[in-house]
Amino acid sequence: MTIKMCSHPPFPAQVMLNGHEYVACQAKRKGLGFTKEENCFTFFHGTDLLKDAETLRSPDAEGRLQEVCDRWIYKCVCFGLDFKSQHLSGFHYRYSHFQLEFSRNLIFKRGSDLDRVFQGVIDRNRSKVDLKRLKTIFGSKHRPQQTKKRTPRFEVVLERPEYDLTVFKFHFGRSTVKMYSKGERVLRIEAIAHNTKALKCPRGLGAFPQAINILAGFVEGFLENIQGIDIGWCDTSTLDRLPLPSKVGKTRVAGIDPNRGRIRAVMKGVIDLAVRPVGFRASELAEQISPILGEAYDGRKASYDLRKLRGKRLIRKVRKTHCYRPTKKGLAAMVALSTIREKVLTPLITKGGKLLGRLRNNPTPLEKCYKSLQVEMAHLFRQLRLTPTI
Repeated sequence: MTIKMCSHPPFPAQVMLNGHEYVACQAKRKGLGFTKEENCFTFFHGTDLLKDAETLRSPDAEGRLQEVCDRWIYKCVCFGLDFKSQHLSGFHYRYSHFQLEFSRNLIFKRGSDLDRVFQGVIDRNRSKVDLKRLKTIFGSKHRPQQTKKRTPRFEVVLERPEYDLTVFKFHFGRSTVKMYSKGERVLRIEAIAHNTKALKCPRGLGAFPQAINILAGFVEGFLENIQGIDIGWCDTSTLDRLPLPSKVGKTRVAGIDPNRGRIRAVMKGVIDLAVRPVGFRASELAEQISPILGEAYDGRKASYDLRKLRGKRLIRKVRKTHCYRPTKKGLAAMVALSTIREKVLTPLITKGGKLLGRLRNNPTPLEKCYKSLQVEMAHLFRQLRLTPTI
């Protein structure tokens, strides 16, 4: 717990609380076994520790937080206003939350599995979600294959990570969602509200559980969207229904033709904006895809195209807002359609089925795969009599 206080009346103060320390104290009091590195739990038995952590989101969390703050802050303010003066003047504090953080930790059995999974997610998705910033701080050790118990260190060291630290970060105004490796075997997903005004909920201490639940929804929605982007799939029935007209409420809207460049650009823009925790507006989509199309594309056109996507249940409108969010199934379908066309069909089916030129001297593994597939595709075209005679 940290308290920052101004020495001049009315003595405004800032209180910083660490929820990990609260959970650790509760676990020690109950005799629960756990291992903790800095502000991260790396090992624990059972689910009792998780139950203690969930108490910070319960409706009675306000009373606990106020009790902790009152226990210390009036002892600190005595340097400017003694206890007698506080009692006579009726001096007291009212608390509100300003900045909040909520995190989920995924604990792996082996550090090598963590690296393989996390780096795979980054490699497959950084181009899909238009990630412009990826930071890696190289550590001094490789992650071990087996889990080993390490004795605590009692020494002063430079602030340098022991293992490689990769940060996968997205900024959305006053909110941030990031995914990064923590220590040897922990992958952390964290949502930060730099100013809780962005959460659009009351800022009093009584609304603390509500704000935490909103941040928890950010984390869960982020993971769900990353999963939908990472594992794109589309069934045959969805492909058959795309060109057919549909309805949004009582309004009849046209179907979707994935072969049109404008529709593909709209899908690409929706995928780029999918990780936004509060959704996106039509004007934001227009700004995203206008450079892709290279022509004037405003919010009115974006609203029309989004209505067609809503008719196919690829996206949904957030209640009581003008924002949109992709559905899990719709996001996976849009990713599958974009990936198949851009990464599979376009490199393979070129020049009427004829093979491309020779590979360079040092081809990449991906180029070798494309070349092998082109050879097999050419053989398939000949068997189906699709190869031009000229």
